[in-house]
Amino acid sequence: MNRYRISPRPNAIPVPSKPLLIQQELLPVTMLDYKVSYWRRYVTLGLNFNQAAFSNNYSAGGVTAIALGTNLIYRIEYNKAPFSYSTDLNLLYGKSKNKGQGARKTNDRIFLDNKVATQMSKHWFFFGSLSFESQFDKGFQYDAAGVNPPLLISNFMSPGYLTESVGFEYKAEKFFDLRLGTGTARQTFVLDTTIYHNNPGNYGVTPGKTIRTDIAFQMVAIFDKDIAKNMHFNARYDMFVPYGRALAFVRHRLDAVLAAKVNRLINVSINGTLLFDKNTSDSVQGTEGLSLGILYKFP
Repeated sequence: MNRYRISPRPNAIPVPSKPLLIQQELLPVTMLDYKVSYWRRYVTLGLNFNQAAFSNNYSAGGVTAIALGTNLIYRIEYNKAPFSYSTDLNLLYGKSKNKGQGARKTNDRIFLDNKVATQMSKHWFFFGSLSFESQFDKGFQYDAAGVNPPLLISNFMSPGYLTESVGFEYKAEKFFDLRLGTGTARQTFVLDTTIYHNNPGNYGVTPGKTIRTDIAFQMVAIFDKDIAKNMHFNARYDMFVPYGRALAFVRHRLDAVLAAKVNRLINVSINGTLLFDKNTSDSVQGTEGLSLGILYKFP
C-alpha cells in the first residue's frame, strides 16, 4: 500500500482547520391538531358451526346433526377522572338440529349492563348501575323418551330481569372489579301468563301477575384477563340477597369463558354457567359448551 501513498510537497503551507460549532436553533412549529378522546369501544363477534353426517348403514351408528351458535360482545367505556361510564352488551344464541327431531336451542341470552362511577380514593368508587337480562326465543322442556310434546317453560321477558343498584366499587387491578350494591332493586317480569301451567314456580311471580319487585343487597365480582399467551379468561359472579326473605332465596350465578386463540380468526372456547335460584329450581342448574369457530375482535 506504500506505493499508493502521496507524500506532502516540501515546504507546503499549513492550512488551519475550522472548529466544528454545534448550537441549538429554535424552529417555529405550528400547533398540531390533536384531540384527546376519552371513549373506547370494543367489539367481539363469534360464529361457531358444528356438523356430523352418517350413512343409513353406518355400522357404529350415529345421528346426522348440525349446530350453529353466535356470540356478540359490545363494550363502550368513557374515562375522564374522576368520572367513568361503561356499557356491556352480550348476546348469545344457538340452535341444533338432529335428524328426526325439530330444531332445539343450545344457547339463548340477552344481557345489558350500564354503570356510572365517580372516584372516591385510589381504589374505591361510588357507582350506580342498571342492568337488563332476558332471552330471545321460547324455551321448552323436552321429554327424555320423546313421547310427549315439549312443554313451554320460558319466553322473551318470561322471565326478564331489570336491576337498579347503587353502592361502592373496589378496583385494585384493571382485570378485577368488585361491586357492593348496598341499595339494589330488581323487577322480575313474566309477561307470558300461561307459563305457570308448566312451571308452577313462575320465576317467583304470582300467577296471574306479570311483575315482582325485590329490594336486596347485590355483590358482583368480575375477572377479565389474559392468563397465558393467546388465552383469555373471563368470569362474572353475581350474588343477589333479597331483604326480608330466607337465606334459601339468595341467588347465585357464575358465568365463565375460557378462550384460546389458534390464529387471527380461529379460536377454541369453553363456556359454562352455574345458577342457583330457588325461584326457578330447588337444585343447582348448569350448562357447558365447547366450541371451535371464527372470532373477530375490534380493535
